[in-house]
Amino acid sequence: MKELVQEHFYNIGVSYKKADAKTRGKFSVSKENQAVLLNAAKEKGITSIFIVSTCNRTEIFGFVNNACSLIELLCDFSEGTVEEFNAICNIYKDQEAVNHLFKIGTGLESQILGDYEIVGQLRQSFKLAKQLNTTNSFIERLVNSVLQASKRVKNDTKLSSGTTSVSYAAIQYIIKNLPDYNSKNILVFGLGKMGKHTCKNLAEYTQNKQVCLINRTEEKAIQFVKEHNSIRKSVIENLKEEVSIADVLILSTGADKPTITKEHIADNKEILILDLSMPENVAKDVTDINGVSLINIDELSKITDETLAIRQKEIPMAEKIIETHKEEFNSWFR
Repeated sequence: MKELVQEHFYNIGVSYKKADAKTRGKFSVSKENQAVLLNAAKEKGITSIFIVSTCNRTEIFGFVNNACSLIELLCDFSEGTVEEFNAICNIYKDQEAVNHLFKIGTGLESQILGDYEIVGQLRQSFKLAKQLNTTNSFIERLVNSVLQASKRVKNDTKLSSGTTSVSYAAIQYIIKNLPDYNSKNILVFGLGKMGKHTCKNLAEYTQNKQVCLINRTEEKAIQFVKEHNSIRKSVIENLKEEVSIADVLILSTGADKPTITKEHIADNKEILILDLSMPENVAKDVTDINGVSLINIDELSKITDETLAIRQKEIPMAEKIIETHKEEFNSWFR
């Protein structure tokens, strides 16, 4: 426990609260780079650290003498600079960092209040850190306490009542903005978690039978289409051709650079593009083409319907649950 006396538990990060999608994209850290970052931290003598990087936030938690070393690590393994980080960052220390992790893990800090997708991402982040030996008993106990609190908040409150996620919001946007959406050609590009949810939500909330799926790894698409036979599969080589007949393009490709550029879209092509990717996977100048409407993840996350109003009322109950688990954790630590 010597390191806990000499060092402090810090959190540094960027989130949707202060940074738009483009800026968050700069500080996004790929799965591969997360592992490299943790190994680099060990080489610098930082032995207890983990990182969470999602479309809405990138957060690093760890034991260091000061926050600067964590900020430098983040900037070394992302596209952002220290100056950019300082303009939009959050930095928490000791108990404030503990509080912040509890709020993240229970959905109170999610861009869509009560969205629990972060819980799976937090588990994966901790698992990676554990595999690379960058956790200690404090972090292990803390993450377990957060996950327990999260489970209780989900089961005992209505903080996640109603169906609300970015992929759900995308389908609702189509339903509200395209009067004849059931007869439109819809192309889904990318079959990560978000892409799968999008396809399932299309099947559940629409009667559209003209959905086409393209994924870089064709085997995944073949398997998915077998299980969802109302969806047609195409191949990456036909991307431009499929875009040319699509009325709606939904992207969740998760690439580091744009996967849809001007060359994919003909002039005067009427098309609605919903980009669910982080960093954004549609080149900015695509909107120069007449007829293109581009909606990104931030716009889809602006949900102010009654579902959110119900969730807002559940915040005090969620905070009580957090306090219980936080006090248990702090008692253990003391």
